[in-house]
Amino acid sequence: MTDVWILGGTGRSARAIAAELRHRGIRPVLVGRHAGRLATVADGLPTVVAGTVGETADAIRRHRPAVVVNTIGPFTETAAPLLDACLPAGDYLDLANDLAAVSATLGRGDAFAAAGRTAVTGAGFGVTATESVVVKLCEGRPAPRRVRVDMVPSLTVEAGAVGDALAGTIVEGLPGVEGGGRFQGRRYRDGRLGPDRLAGDPIRLVLPDGSAVTTASMPLGELLAAQRASGAADVVAASSEAPASPLVRAVLPAATALLNIGPVRAFARRRLAAVRVKAAPKPREHSWGHALIEWADGSTREGWLRVGEAQAWTGAVPAEVVRRLLDGQGKPGAYTPAALFGPTLAESCGGEYRILGD
Repeated sequence: MTDVWILGGTGRSARAIAAELRHRGIRPVLVGRHAGRLATVADGLPTVVAGTVGETADAIRRHRPAVVVNTIGPFTETAAPLLDACLPAGDYLDLANDLAAVSATLGRGDAFAAAGRTAVTGAGFGVTATESVVVKLCEGRPAPRRVRVDMVPSLTVEAGAVGDALAGTIVEGLPGVEGGGRFQGRRYRDGRLGPDRLAGDPIRLVLPDGSAVTTASMPLGELLAAQRASGAADVVAASSEAPASPLVRAVLPAATALLNIGPVRAFARRRLAAVRVKAAPKPREHSWGHALIEWADGSTREGWLRVGEAQAWTGAVPAEVVRRLLDGQGKPGAYTPAALFGPTLAESCGGEYRILGD
């Protein structure tokens, strides 16, 4: 069986991945809850209707696709049953970039290795772009002392509701993640995952194109990927999507503390899911992944990865990973994309490195 299933088949990411797979000569199967919506976007592709994650997992066990691409968030809720369904039959890939989901999937590495299967998590813009720069900078060098990564997406916004998947990812915090509270930030200190201030360590980052953004720390999957790729004892992951206002950063601890109350969290999730956003053009021509690395001898290297619009790249990376998995290039276990395929993966998807400090 060489079928590739894309779960959440009517969503924006799924549609982008399907288009990129077709460019590579692969006809995926779109899987979703509503037959009518699937028919609208399928454009001749086969479809499978499954109303819940449980029904989707049952269908995977019956049909045994070669690769399952999971675009359904929150991944802390969807990944585990889908990983279980894939384990006996095929490979798994998702777009998670929240620390909890990426950590949980990587934690399944031994089970996937024993089964001879491959799981890839974090195959979207943030994890792949920043991790790729770290891998590039650390090639042939000892483990550094300190790493900071910054993701700077340029994203075209489609009009519509936020939706429960994204709202859940934002509101549910970090369930099961060691080193701090559920609604605290995280960073690595002395090789250990520990608490950090949400939207802390803000810096004004001048991009290679001359524009500037403010990035601040967020507990994202990029943090774990950067630490695993570098072996550094001290790691910070930051994003230009973090709150930039000093006032907002000041009230974040109190605001997020309320989310520890279950009914408040459920209410916030429902309200956020219903919020409608307006369409907006991408704010800049390119998206950027950035890393600044320092070694024990005081030497530093800085690098950038330039890609196009972030959502489009989130279509290209999973499609290229799927192509390589179908070609037998995967390895048993659980990985983030650049850990599995190295820094050339980003280049094969249109990325371009700019390395300083050589």
